[in-house]
Amino acid sequence: MSEVNETCKSNACAIQDCLLRNGYNESKCTKYIDELYLCCKQFYQENGPEASSVCCPKFNLLQLKLKQRSLGQIDAELIEPRRR
Repeated sequence: MSEVNETCKSNACAIQDCLLRNGYNESKCTKYIDELYLCCKQFYQENGPEASSVCCPKFNLLQLKLKQRSLGQIDAELIEPRRR
């Protein structure tokens, strides 16, 4: 059985902690998401696009996310439920 690669695990855990502290409002955790994406970008630069870490999006998805962020499409915002 192959070993599971957990590169960038501390970054992924920081996102989960932030989301929990902020009621799962992703827009409050931008700093941690950016840090994960930078860690994953470095991981792929060092190991190639076919590398795999359970903590990183696949290479192509990471490229898309980085492009979206460069265009200002940062994070999802929490929409408050309507009251009836």
